Amino acid sequence: MAATLALDGSSLSLGDLGRVAEGGARVALAPAARERIAAARALVDRLAESPKPTYGINTGFGTLAEIPVARGDLEKLQRNLILSHAAGVGAPLSAPEARGLMLLRANVLAKGYSGIRPETLDLLLAALNADVLPVVPERGSVGASGDLAPLAHLGLLLIGEGEAFGRGVRRPAREALAEAGLAPVVLGPKEGLALVNGTQAITTVAGLALLRAEGLSELADVCGAATVEGLLGSQKPFQPFLHELRPHAGQRAAAAHLASLLAGSPLNASHADCKKVQDAYSLRCMPQVHGAARDALAFARTTLAVELNSATDNPLVFADRGEVVSGGNFHGQPVSQAADLVAIALAQLAAISERRIEQLVNPSLSGLPAFLAPDKGLNSGFMIAQVTAAALVAELRILAHPACVDSIPTSAGREDHVSMGMGAALKARQAAELCRTVLAIELLVACQAIDLRAPVRPAEPIARVHAAVRRKVAPMWQDRELHRDIAAACALVDAGELPGAARG
Repeated sequence: MAATLALDGSSLSLGDLGRVAEGGARVALAPAARERIAAARALVDRLAESPKPTYGINTGFGTLAEIPVARGDLEKLQRNLILSHAAGVGAPLSAPEARGLMLLRANVLAKGYSGIRPETLDLLLAALNADVLPVVPERGSVGASGDLAPLAHLGLLLIGEGEAFGRGVRRPAREALAEAGLAPVVLGPKEGLALVNGTQAITTVAGLALLRAEGLSELADVCGAATVEGLLGSQKPFQPFLHELRPHAGQRAAAAHLASLLAGSPLNASHADCKKVQDAYSLRCMPQVHGAARDALAFARTTLAVELNSATDNPLVFADRGEVVSGGNFHGQPVSQAADLVAIALAQLAAISERRIEQLVNPSLSGLPAFLAPDKGLNSGFMIAQVTAAALVAELRILAHPACVDSIPTSAGREDHVSMGMGAALKARQAAELCRTVLAIELLVACQAIDLRAPVRPAEPIARVHAAVRRKVAPMWQDRELHRDIAAACALVDAGELPGAARG
């Protein structure tokens, strides 16, 4: 039975996000959070009865903030907000992303600064636990005033409108809720705004991309170490004392990892007396390049870890102060910048990987048969695998262009600077997919080179990785449909087992 995660608005981790996104945990509301929610709600109810205009409670929104709304129309105001803001377009977020979005929005509401009713949050948690997932188009957010469109599509689910995935089937949301034994709610004052203001869509997509990127960062060291073995490269550039003189945390960690992967290598010992002085940068500078990517991902992790547990509504309800305050915590600039760094880090890892692939397939650089095809001429070997990797790296360089430096004013100039955070997050997600494929290609090519070095064996960690690859993909002694091998290697990478195989 899946473990239950208690949401308190303050202690959610990126690991929790990953587990819930993959359906590995149920979610409940912590008792202390329920008390805070009730206190904030009591203040909202009092203000809703007051003739004094309070933004988001008894006024319009955005540039309509100065227009009062009559008490009898407040429920319709909130419903209209959800309906009008559900303007997303494009493919739906994946099931893991939809679960993550529900989790992060529930965690923000659990902080007790949103003014939501407890029963509305209970429905959100019940839908998540029942795997009734809103259909949320991935495009339409500029990442300021929060993720208005994506979160409005989440809000549609709670009022029984829009579409949802129930048991994996796309259907009207009201039907999906009913099948799970759930009923929609009628939103009270401020509740619509409490559902749509925040950065949870971009934080979910960026957070899941980051988790994937961190795994790829470790795998990049494994692939690079396999290439070092296949090319009879040197281990000396990875010695710890060298990196103590330039002690960037990521560089030191990458160097230590590479050294451990290559320790005791018979292949390394076999060329101890060779006359080669230096390897290409793509080999000997792996600690510096991989390390810089690690540092960028560490920065992104710090930023996103803070964002997971941040109150990003507007206005925020301070029950202890008895006031509702408008601010700008919904602005997605920190998340947008972090997501851009994830894409940049992945582009770096893929770019240096592609250069190592070139080192392997180029006979003048590797000393091996051209394109690692034993019967060259008749066979093209891995010639076009390198071309594919080059194509993906070119695309990754486009994705590495930052979105967070761009801004298009919206909402009649009231929202005059926006973060473009969803664009950054979607780029990070796509970058992870492409980087994964480049690393999978390097893995195939490096394993072929190791086969050509037989009977001399690589270091034990790399031998275990090689064996894991060979259980899925045979050596290529004559040409075959290479796309099948690439797909199999990608599936092996996605399974996440290779770093563990290296560790033994």
